[in-house]
Amino acid sequence: MSNISMYPVTLDGNDIQNKRQEIRDYFHNTFTLYEKVFELLKNDDVFYKKSELTRHPMIFYFGHTATFFVNKLINMKIISERVDANFESIFAVGVDEMSWDDVDSKNYAWPAVNEVREYRVKVREMVDELIMTLPLTLPISQDSDMWVIIMGIEHERIHVETSLVLHRQMPIEFVKEVSELRPCSHSSDAPTNEMISIKSQHIELGKDKQHHLYGWDNEYGTYEEDVKEFKTSKYLVSNSEFMEFVENGGYTTKEFWDDEGKEFLENSGASYPAFWVLQDSTYKYRTLSKIIEMPLDWPVDVNALEAEAFCRYKSQKDGVTYSLPSEAEYRAIYNQSRLEDLPNFHESRANLNFYHFASACPVNEFSFNGIFDVVGNVWQWSRTPIRAFEGFEVHPAYDDFSVPTFDDKHALILGSSWASSGNLIMKHSRYAFRKHFPQNAGFRYVISENSNDEEIDIYESDELVSQYCEFQYGDTHFGVNNFAIECAKIASKFAIKKGKALDLGCATGRATYELAKEFDEVEGIDFSVRFVQVGAKLKDEGFVAFHSREEGELVINKKVTIEELGYENLKDKVSFWQGDACNLKPNFNSYDLIIATNLIDRLYNPRLFLDTIDERLNDNGVLILTSPYTWQESSTAKELWLGGFVDADGKEVKTIDSLKVVLGEKFELLHVQDLDFVIKETARKYQHTISQVSVWKKR
Repeated sequence: MSNISMYPVTLDGNDIQNKRQEIRDYFHNTFTLYEKVFELLKNDDVFYKKSELTRHPMIFYFGHTATFFVNKLINMKIISERVDANFESIFAVGVDEMSWDDVDSKNYAWPAVNEVREYRVKVREMVDELIMTLPLTLPISQDSDMWVIIMGIEHERIHVETSLVLHRQMPIEFVKEVSELRPCSHSSDAPTNEMISIKSQHIELGKDKQHHLYGWDNEYGTYEEDVKEFKTSKYLVSNSEFMEFVENGGYTTKEFWDDEGKEFLENSGASYPAFWVLQDSTYKYRTLSKIIEMPLDWPVDVNALEAEAFCRYKSQKDGVTYSLPSEAEYRAIYNQSRLEDLPNFHESRANLNFYHFASACPVNEFSFNGIFDVVGNVWQWSRTPIRAFEGFEVHPAYDDFSVPTFDDKHALILGSSWASSGNLIMKHSRYAFRKHFPQNAGFRYVISENSNDEEIDIYESDELVSQYCEFQYGDTHFGVNNFAIECAKIASKFAIKKGKALDLGCATGRATYELAKEFDEVEGIDFSVRFVQVGAKLKDEGFVAFHSREEGELVINKKVTIEELGYENLKDKVSFWQGDACNLKPNFNSYDLIIATNLIDRLYNPRLFLDTIDERLNDNGVLILTSPYTWQESSTAKELWLGGFVDADGKEVKTIDSLKVVLGEKFELLHVQDLDFVIKETARKYQHTISQVSVWKKR
C-alpha cells in the first residue's frame, strides 16, 4: 500500500523557511487524508446518518476539524475574522458522552455537504497563508502562534482515526471501497501466545517543554514508579485466542464482568466483538468497507470492558491472575523492546501511519526484540485511568482537551494502531477513552504484582477552577454576600416572565441553580468545560469538592453537597453546556432572562455579542450584565473595548455609556447598581471588586 500519510514535523531546526514548508506540507497532507477518509461514505446522503446513536451524524465530523482551526485561532486572537460563524458554532463541540454534549438532532440544521466542502477549501487557504506569514522563531514553543496551527493539524490527525472507527461502524451498504485504504490481504492460523519476562525498572513518564515534538497538555510533567519484574504476552490477543472466550460463554457468564461491564452488556446486547459479523452461524470480520473471512491471526478489536472480562476468564481457566498492563508497565515493555521515538523510528517497522495497510494484520508480523506489536496494529487498552502528571498545566488554546477525562472513567490506550499518525504514534502520547467505546483497539495481558490502585482525588485541584468553586460555593468574607446568589436575586426581581433563563458565563454554576428557584428552566453556558463540569457534577453526582488554598502548598479540602445547598429538587430544571458567547448555537434561544455575569470585558468581540443577544430573548425579555470593566488586551483587542479609553476627540469613554449607545435601540435600561464581590486567593489574600450591574428590557 502506498504511504498516504506523512510523518509529523519536529519543532526544532535552523531554517525558518524550510520549517514553514515542512509544516505546510504536513498540513496539506493531513487535510487531504482527512477528506480521503470521508470518500468511504457511499454518497452524500450517508453524511447525515449516525453510525452510533450517541454520536453526531458524519456531516458534523466532516466540518468539525476545519472549524477547530478557526475557533482556536479566534480564541488565541491570531485572527479576528471568522470564515463562517454558523459553521463555527454548529461544528464546534464533539461528543464524549458528557452531560454537556448535545446530540439532539432537532438542535441542528446541518448544511449541504458541498457547502462544507467549500468551507474546507476556504479554511485550507486561510491556514496555508498563516503558515507562510505568521511570526516564527525556532524551536517552536507552546506560546508561539504556530503552535496553535500544529495543534489544529494534530487534532485533525486524531479525527482521521476516530472517524474511521465511526465509518467502520456504519452499515456496510453505506460505505464503499477506496483504493488508498485497502486492508491487509493475508492471514493464516494464529500463533500460540506465551509469556515473556519484563525486567524490573525505574520508570519516568512525562516530557519537558523543550521536547522536539508537539505534545498535548497531558504529556507534560513528571511521574515516577519503580516497576517490579512482570510478564507480558508475546503477542496481542488474536481473534482466535478471543474466540475461545466467546465460544465458552464469556459474554453470558456474569462473573467475568464488573458492574460497568454488565451495564455495557445490558445496553448493547453484545455477545461478540463489535467488528465481528455473525453470518449463517459463522463469525466474519468487518474491515473499513468489506466483510471478510475471519482473520484468526489478526488482533481482536474490543473495548476495555471486554478485554478485562477476557482477563478474568483466562485467570479462572489458568489459575493465574492476568490483567491489562498499567501505563508504567507498558513503558517498561517499550524500553525492553528497544524502540526509538520519532523521527528515528521508521514507520516501515510497524503497522502504523497507513504505511502497510488500512487494517490490522497478523499479530506475529512485527517483532520488537521478541515482543510483537509494541506499537502499531491496534491500540492496547491499559488498566490505568488517565490522570494528570505532576506539574500538569492546561494549554490556554484548548483547556478542555484533557481535564474532563481526569474522572477515573477514561482508560488509557497505548501503542497506536494501523490508523494512527502524527502525535498518536509518538512515544509520549497519552490518549484515553471511556471503557465501553469501540476503537481500533485490542489488548495484551500481563501477570503482575505491580499495583495501580491509586484512588482518584475527588477534590478539584485545578487552581483557577478551585478558586471559582470557593468563590461560588465557599465561605463569604468581610460581610460581602455571595455574588452568584445576589445576582440571581436581582434577576428574579426584574424578570417579567419566569419561564426559561440563560446563565451565560456560568462558571461553576451556582447562579444557574439559584435562578432555578424562580425559573422553570435554566441553562448554564460557559466557554470552558473546566468550569461547566463543576455544575454538571453537582447535578449528576450530588456534590462539589475543591481545594481552598491557605498558604503556599497548604490547602483545605471542602465538599458541599446538593442537599446542603438545597438544590436537590432543582437539578432537573438545570442543564449545562459548553459555548462561545460571541457565537452561540441557534438552539440557545427563547429566553425570558439572560444574565451575563462578569463576562462582557472578557469577550474577544463584545460588540458582536451585544448586537445579536436580543435575538435570543422573548418579547419583554430581560438582559442583565455585570462587570467590573477590567478591560485587558489579553482578552479583548483594544480597538474592541467598549470603555476605559480616551477617544480620538479626547473624550473619556466609559463602558456604561457605550452600552447605552449599543443597546439603546433594542433595549430599555431599567436599573443600574454596584455589587461587590470577594474572591479568596489564600487565607491572607483576597480580591475585593465592585461590579456594575445593568438591567435591560427588550423593547
